[in-house]
This record gives sequence, structure tokens and C-alpha cells, in this order.
Amino acid sequence: MPEISALEIHFGSFTLEIQQSICVWLGLCILFSIFFIVAGKKIERADPTKASKGIVYVCEEALNLVLFVVKTNLRETTKKYIPLFGTLILMMLASNLIGLIGLQNPTSNVSFNATLAITMWLMIQGNAIKKGGLVARMKELTEPMVFLTPLNIIGELALPISLTMRLFGNILAGSIITMLVYTLIKLLMPWGVLGLAVTPFLHMYFDIFSGVIQTYIFFTLSSFFLGQQVSNEE
Repeated sequence: MPEISALEIHFGSFTLEIQQSICVWLGLCILFSIFFIVAGKKIERADPTKASKGIVYVCEEALNLVLFVVKTNLRETTKKYIPLFGTLILMMLASNLIGLIGLQNPTSNVSFNATLAITMWLMIQGNAIKKGGLVARMKELTEPMVFLTPLNIIGELALPISLTMRLFGNILAGSIITMLVYTLIKLLMPWGVLGLAVTPFLHMYFDIFSGVIQTYIFFTLSSFFLGQQVSNEE
């Protein structure tokens, strides 16, 4: 049975092609939306005098995970940004792990990663301008010396590029290596079946360990630079 790599929607002579990675992300959006609605109702009805269990307990642990990633950087503004960072962290984590069930990781699509990275970068720049004004922000780019302004601008633009390529490179590399191993096993059958002994370790590293680490790095860096703009100086 051929693998479906993209969804094609035809409008007369025009064809809209949606990559599998984007379809997976849209599916995750729907699933998480349903989960959050159900969880919200469960939390409202939960008895605070009793120990949490079920979906309420899962939500509490998810909140602790998000706080672990961003609270140190966002400090007193953490509560304000928890809805955004919490949603994206959980969805990216699911996106990085979804390769375990044979679906394409949304984060293996460079345009998807670039969209997330640019969104974070615009939020950082927007808060920087909101904090001191456009003139003050432009003045920051000329410090400590005016002739270093081009380097400061390059440094600012490097953030979304760095976030995009780091996430894209690691997730895509893991997918390619795993695919090559399975292809080699298929070509060397019946002896190739012995290669199945190493595939669990490949999935443990590329799909689980690397996926978790890349999620942590992406949002740690994003929250760090955002925290520099929105947190009060000590």
C-alpha cells in the first residue's frame, strides 16, 4: 500500500497540496482542543480537598513540566505566558514523538519550524518595543558602539534561523537514519531481520530522547530571550 505523503485538494485546475506533516499538526490541534475542553470541565468540578487523579492529575504534571522549562526565564511574568508556552510545549512534544506510530513529524518540515521560530521572534521583538519604545529598541542595536550595529542586527536575526535549523536538522536526521536502517533491513532479508534488534534503541534515541531534548532547547531559548524583555530587572 503506497505511503501518503501529502493531501491534494483540487479546485478546478488549481491543486492545493498539504504535506502529511501539516495534516498531522492540524490533527493534533483538534485532539488537544478536545482534551483541553474536557480537562477544563474536569478541573472545574474537581474537589481541591482530595488528591488529584485521572485527567486532573495529568494536567497538573503537564503544568509542572511547562513551569520547569520556562519559569526560571520568565520569572514574575510566567503566569501571563503559561497558556501560550504550555500549549506549544505539549503540542511540540507530541509532534516530536508521533514518529513512534509511523506518522511524519510536523517538526521535520522546515517551513513549520520557521513559522514557530518567527512567531517567537516577533513576540520577543514586539515586547522589546513595547517595553521601551521603538527608538529605545533601535538604540539598543547601536550599543556598545555604533559601528557594531550590523553585528547586533545579525545577532537578532540569527535567533529564528538558529531555532528553525536546530529543530529541523535534529528531527529530520533522526527520521532519515531510522528510514535508512529499515530500508537496509528490508534489502538484506531474511538475514536483515537481525537488524530489528537495534531498532528499539534507534527509536529510543531519535524519537524519544532527541524529541524531548529539542522541545526543551527550543522553548528554553525562546523563554530566555522573551524573559529579558518582559521580566523586571533584578
